[in-house]
Amino acid sequence: MSDAPKKSKRLHFKGDPKPKKKKKKVKTEAEDDDLDDASLDSSAWVPALKSLHVTGPTFIQFISPPSVITYNSTLNKPILSLLPPPPAGGSDAPAPSYEPDDVCQVWVATRLSGSEKITLRSADGKFLASDQHGLVSAEREARGPQEEWTPVEQPDGTFAFQSVYDKFLGMDEVAGGGLVLRADSEAVGFAESWVVKVQAKFRRQAERAGRESHQRSVEGVGGGVLLNEVDQTAKFQTWGAGRRIVSQEDERELKKARKEGRLAEAMLDRRAKLKSDKFAK
Repeated sequence: MSDAPKKSKRLHFKGDPKPKKKKKKVKTEAEDDDLDDASLDSSAWVPALKSLHVTGPTFIQFISPPSVITYNSTLNKPILSLLPPPPAGGSDAPAPSYEPDDVCQVWVATRLSGSEKITLRSADGKFLASDQHGLVSAEREARGPQEEWTPVEQPDGTFAFQSVYDKFLGMDEVAGGGLVLRADSEAVGFAESWVVKVQAKFRRQAERAGRESHQRSVEGVGGGVLLNEVDQTAKFQTWGAGRRIVSQEDERELKKARKEGRLAEAMLDRRAKLKSDKFAK
């Protein structure tokens, strides 16, 4: 028998378009992360790896002694609740993986538009806040500057939370062995380091949104200079009620400026003409 490959029995006619060859898509590292998340249940608790992952239902844990930031509805304030101690067995024993077992241990993180800041809202609708003296509370149902926090990534995989007064949220041990929350530290140390867990669904969504935002900022990707201008407008405008006003001038001027290497300057000039840029004269 001949080993020649069998020819297709499909009829071909002159003028038929040639079939396109499928290109094999090379998966990026970020897409691989998405596939890993896709294998998890949407409600599974996973560690936040980047500050942009801190969104949606959030579990904020202190390392040692194991404790978690909890909203106490009776006292109407946030407290540190002790978690079960790790099992005995020395350093060789596996570290326990904690997850929330009560809704009062969960805070809903919401990112402010065009900012790295977030708010943390309890199940009772109260926002975690800090005043200028570092006193931590959760009494208000409306957010303001004192209810804003900036998650800061640490080299060891933990997070620090910076208040609007540039102080960091931390744990303080008081007389009698009690634990209290403070936000008066000017530097990040062990007491200001927190392990953050979020649900897999929200980490996956945040990763995709971050990748799309990065693509929009790359030259010629995701809409080019027009989308870049929209992002810049959202960042620097001072119009109220969430309005965004973009220059109606010809976009070709921006494309020309991009080729000449003066895109940022051209965008600033356009915003200055709108008299809406707080940094433009």
